[in-house]
Amino acid sequence: MLRFYNTPSRLYEPFAPIESGSVSIYTCGPTVYDYLHVGNWSSYIRWDILVRTLTLSGYSVNRVMNITDVGHLVSDEDDGQDKMVKSALKHKKTAWELAKLYTDDFMIGMDKLHLAKPQHITKATDFIKEQLTFIRELKDKGMTYQIDDGIYFDTAKFPKYADFARLDLENLKDGARIAPNPQKRNPSDFALWKFSPMDEKRDMEWDTPEDIVEGAPKKGFPGWHLECSAMILNKLGKTIDIHTGGIDHIPVHHTNEIAQSQTLTGKPLAHYWLHNNFLLVNGTKVSKSLGNSIVLSDIEKKKIDLMAFKLFVLQSHYQTESNFTWENLMAANNRLNNWGSVIERKWQVKSSATTDSKVTRALASALEALQQDLDTPRAIIHVEEALNYVETRGLEASAVDIMEVESFIQNGFGIYILTNDITAGQKLTLKERAQARQNKDWKTSDHLRDILKNQKIEVKDTDEGQIWSRLN
Repeated sequence: MLRFYNTPSRLYEPFAPIESGSVSIYTCGPTVYDYLHVGNWSSYIRWDILVRTLTLSGYSVNRVMNITDVGHLVSDEDDGQDKMVKSALKHKKTAWELAKLYTDDFMIGMDKLHLAKPQHITKATDFIKEQLTFIRELKDKGMTYQIDDGIYFDTAKFPKYADFARLDLENLKDGARIAPNPQKRNPSDFALWKFSPMDEKRDMEWDTPEDIVEGAPKKGFPGWHLECSAMILNKLGKTIDIHTGGIDHIPVHHTNEIAQSQTLTGKPLAHYWLHNNFLLVNGTKVSKSLGNSIVLSDIEKKKIDLMAFKLFVLQSHYQTESNFTWENLMAANNRLNNWGSVIERKWQVKSSATTDSKVTRALASALEALQQDLDTPRAIIHVEEALNYVETRGLEASAVDIMEVESFIQNGFGIYILTNDITAGQKLTLKERAQARQNKDWKTSDHLRDILKNQKIEVKDTDEGQIWSRLN
């Protein structure tokens, strides 16, 4: 039985979808103002496992992931400069050019990490009309007000605003006496639509409809929180099964999504909310100013397999804080290589039939671990039980068993270990070496071993015969 830790209840709950056999998911996607760092990527790896677990459990998945290419301000709330605008000025590009550059890089990164593509990848700039319609309907309900810099949602009119994140609104008010925007009615009120500054011509701005704005016509752009609610409503419906994101989204972004969506529809936005914890780098939060903003290309430059990074992420539970170091990554890379050395035996073993149920039971336990709130560390342990059993069987292991383990690693973890059979010439060298050993010609045997070693092939002699593996 599937169960997840549900943020609103702070409890582990059995999973029951709205529609039998089908699951709707919304994943908060990237703000495309820069290359994603390892902390960003760890989140998308976590939710890739969610999709894979649901699929292996027999569900069809309909998932939406947004691309925030406008409206995300540097404070994550409603103050400061738009992240896209700030980065565009720095790189001397238009916001549109920047968005395309980093969106394309994100899509390439998803392919490199073998992350399952959502059914819908939606850009904020493609949903301006839908977001304005959303604001219009909230205004008709009396939930909005206008001040000098934009149109805001009045959180005081949504009595359950504090429930999701368990906010202390009274203390929030006390601490907001020097709030940056004194025109806001409540410190927790958030922008649905921001007006473009009078002295600034933005790359990304749109006419504010006359039935939304009061006074003279204004150019503007959507607030960060609005896009998610509009996309969910238009692509998935009023209520979805699962909403995912980082724990930093809980007190502001997801709280605001819930307020505006439930006000508009009168329905719960999502039945299950899953949040991943932070990935630190060398024990500190990822920050460009600290020089620890490691990106995928940094890993590739060190000739480390990106699948090792994925395995590193999955070695910890998505709810726990984890720590990236190059030493930890190398340990995961060594672990990945060990997996590969066992999987390579599918070309060497004597049997092609399934010979034992231990592998099947171990993989069933691995799936069960994933079904229990995506417990990837425990799932890895069970996969290694299967690999260890295959290894102890030597050349008597079953090729089918090995391929079953490989298939689970691919389908359950999204980890693809590139293994190839050795060449015909290398096989001939192995055959000649086996004959030399049979003849007790140790000098020739050692010479042939060295030839293979120079070709990055290591040979281990066992009672069953020679077992080769690749040197890394």
